[in-house]
Amino acid sequence: MPSYSEQLDRFEGYNAQVVGISIDHKPASAKWVESLGGLDYPILSDFWPHGDVAQRYGVLRKEGYAERAIFIIDKDGVVRYIDVHDIGEQPDEEQIFDELRKLA
Repeated sequence: MPSYSEQLDRFEGYNAQVVGISIDHKPASAKWVESLGGLDYPILSDFWPHGDVAQRYGVLRKEGYAERAIFIIDKDGVVRYIDVHDIGEQPDEEQIFDELRKLA
């Protein structure tokens, strides 16, 4: 997630807003962001009702935690790209930018 902070200029070039969503409560999310050295984009809490947003997007596991996923949503609210990957796997950032180019 820190790599997205490092590339915010590129995202802004596509008129895109990076937002993180965590099913943790706000204090836990704040501590996690602090442990990363801070982030330059918002992290939203999907704590209550627990995982409601993750469930709506189909990424809440039955164990009660969310998949690691990336969604690109256009200005009309239409999901244009979904990438769900293993928690230890770093997503391909260039693939994200390729998808953003398609919307430009």
